[in-house]
Amino acid sequence: MAFEAALIGILCYLGALSSPWLLGLTGGWYLITRPLVSGMLVGFILGDVQTGIIIGVAVQAVYIAMVTPGGSMPADLNFVAFPAIALGILSNKGPEVAVALAATIGIAGTVLFNAMMVLNSWWNHRADIALEKGDERGVYLNSAIWPQFTNFLMRFIPTFIAVYFGAQYINAFMDSLPHIVLSTMNVLGGILPAVGIAILLKQIIKNYSMLIYFLVGFICIVFLKLNMVALVIVGSLLALIHYNYKPEPQTASAVKPADDEDEF
Repeated sequence: MAFEAALIGILCYLGALSSPWLLGLTGGWYLITRPLVSGMLVGFILGDVQTGIIIGVAVQAVYIAMVTPGGSMPADLNFVAFPAIALGILSNKGPEVAVALAATIGIAGTVLFNAMMVLNSWWNHRADIALEKGDERGVYLNSAIWPQFTNFLMRFIPTFIAVYFGAQYINAFMDSLPHIVLSTMNVLGGILPAVGIAILLKQIIKNYSMLIYFLVGFICIVFLKLNMVALVIVGSLLALIHYNYKPEPQTASAVKPADDEDEF
């Protein structure tokens, strides 16, 4: 597992919020760190792409509406996307348990993220000192090289340890848990994706009457058993009907002022 753990650790670093190598945030944070994508990559490395995608979809639903304003991290999505999904695949306990593991590891990952921010402040202070001394090499090292080295260590080492040692002990550990604990993890893992979807709806829906379209999609999937292609077609038709045939709001100039005779 050393080679697989090292690959996942490198991907964890490349997908970090402050990693510049994959076109900055575009290829790293907003592409491979999305659990749907990372689940496929981790599944490919561990030899189970199907399980990786299934777990990635479930985890993606939980964090689909997560935002990081001003660097504030409610959960470290980077650790969710790689070591957590890897442990979920290795546990062989299904996507619900994997989601519960991901939520726990994501919250714990914020501790390392905040520690990295503190270290970056220290490197920034050293860069200021080098700038006052006119040390161009010191400015470059303390603003570009050492912060990335710190970022790599704080991403690669925890991921490598979790995957390498987790591969040996995760199954025995999960089997040793009482049945009530596993049942609780299954229930919570099933609820969390619904919470993620609810947060997303709260952010994007301006008028609560728009929830009817979400309910239509729910009925199409659960009761009519439509696949995703058919659901996309139904959604496109509903969107066309809504935007083409909705009543246009009246403007002030379109309202005819009432004269005295009309009022009488």
